[in-house]
Amino acid sequence: MKRKILAALLASTMVLSLVGCGGGSAETPAAPAADSGAAEEAPAAEEAPAADAETPAAAGGDETLTVWCWDPAFNMNAMYEAEKVYQKDHPNFKLNVVETPWDDIQTKVTTAATSGDLSTLPDIFLMQDNAFQKNVLAFPDVCMDLTNSGVDFSQFAAGKTAYSVIDGKNYGVPFDNGAVVACYRTDLLEQAGLTIDDFTDITFDQYLENGKKVLEATGKPLISMQAGECDLIMMMLQSAGASLFNEDGTANIVGNDTLKTVMETYKSLKDAGVLTEVNSWDEYVGDFVSGNVAGTINGCWIMASIQTAEDQSGNWAITNMPSLVGASGATNYSNNGGSSWAVTTNCANPDLACDFLASTFAGSNELYDNILPSGALATWAPAGDSSAYGEPNEFFGGDAVSAKIVDFATKVPTNITGAYYYEARNAVATAITNYINGSDLETELQTAEQTINFNMQ
Repeated sequence: MKRKILAALLASTMVLSLVGCGGGSAETPAAPAADSGAAEEAPAAEEAPAADAETPAAAGGDETLTVWCWDPAFNMNAMYEAEKVYQKDHPNFKLNVVETPWDDIQTKVTTAATSGDLSTLPDIFLMQDNAFQKNVLAFPDVCMDLTNSGVDFSQFAAGKTAYSVIDGKNYGVPFDNGAVVACYRTDLLEQAGLTIDDFTDITFDQYLENGKKVLEATGKPLISMQAGECDLIMMMLQSAGASLFNEDGTANIVGNDTLKTVMETYKSLKDAGVLTEVNSWDEYVGDFVSGNVAGTINGCWIMASIQTAEDQSGNWAITNMPSLVGASGATNYSNNGGSSWAVTTNCANPDLACDFLASTFAGSNELYDNILPSGALATWAPAGDSSAYGEPNEFFGGDAVSAKIVDFATKVPTNITGAYYYEARNAVATAITNYINGSDLETELQTAEQTINFNMQ
């Protein structure tokens, strides 16, 4: 299994290198490629290599930590604010924050691990949540076990923390919030005689009926989704605590009753015209910004795109997502997207790195208040109790949306990401596309599982 995971990551690294040469987007995460079966296992290190004066971990002195992350206005800004907070009690502390797109981080981690030279790695780096399982399993010597690091993981949303838990050990400190929100144009709902309360704590059956009313009254679908993608499928699946994998890592597609319910629900929404599909991300965003649809369901980060339509201020509201009907463990909460901080075994001062993270991202209301204006919402539950999170947001009808989202995050069910998460997503995306175009559902699920099993061979 480890050899196959490693091969997939190596193939992904080659693809990312070509993308980099061609000027591809640095912001868009690339799905790990299917396994080529050509790689050998990376050499295992018995202990973390000692850093010397030439390594990033040692640069700048004993109280300097080097951090790799992307997005100056969001992730990097959060690190700079965390530095300021920590410096109040540690005046000699400094961060060396290096802007590094996720694609480049993945390439550098893969290269370091497969070469057996971890000295090129920083002290801390940001990892996409859905990549944790694959990276820790393929490269067990890269990330420190943070279980007993002083970070109180119980204060984070369990659904978020689970992404970076492998074999019962914590490898990541959760950062940004990907809790799912259902966003609606209240002025369009009113035309159908509905309010945001009619969409709160509802099932997808109720959502479908409400959507038909909105469609009849306004001529607008409730929601659009990007064709060929399965974001909504995955959100619906996790809302019931279900996964595409079993605990032993095997594919959980055929016989997965919750997945079948999800696929049938998605098709019913599309068949009724309540959900429409578009061909690109730009079209998806354009639909709700331009008023072509009455809302959307996605990670809370989508609210930044919604708020670009300044003329619609006051006409939007958020609530929780609909729950699946007939699915065991169904809830109105899920997650989509996000990332967490990892400490490398190359860290020159792991005690400092762990204390820094425990005191800031896992322990500071001040930090989360300071980064809130950038749109960085916490999954650290105590942050939701601060006055800043309780401030009304006039764009969303004066609702205290930040506190509401933190509460949503605490209710997200955990699920099993699996080392082959991206391969499974791609297989399911193909299955739903074929199914809504007339193919037999059971046949498509069997094909999807066969595809995943082939990738894992």
